[in-house]
Amino acid sequence: MTEPANDFGHSFPVSGKVAGIEFAHPSERVAAQILDFYRIEWEYEPTTFPIEWDGDGNVIASFAPDFFLPEFGLYIELTTMSQKLVTKKNRKVRRLKELYPEINIKVLYQKDFRRLLFKYGIPVQERAHSDGGGLDAADADGGQ
Repeated sequence: MTEPANDFGHSFPVSGKVAGIEFAHPSERVAAQILDFYRIEWEYEPTTFPIEWDGDGNVIASFAPDFFLPEFGLYIELTTMSQKLVTKKNRKVRRLKELYPEINIKVLYQKDFRRLLFKYGIPVQERAHSDGGGLDAADADGGQ
């Protein structure tokens, strides 16, 4: 199936799966559309890993990576926050690796995502500092 145009004015072959998912962030939708373009099977937040427990054994912190790519046995976590705000996420990823060493995970940081958007000619819109900084993929009209 081919969408006439995605949120950014580009035509990507898509599985139709993208339309049925409520993504936490617009950048996740773009990432899913790019995965579809390359016909890479993906699952959105399929697994939540407990990473911290209280004294009674109750889970008090968990981590759900954004995507799982079954063909590659790889989880992908996408972060478009400014680099200084990713410390908490890096801590969760580090903890995940300590507790579940068999899990293969890759974090795509702001700079990685910016390069990916540039490759596809998708406009980038900077977020205000008060909104956590970082970037969003802008609409085809530049976010207007």
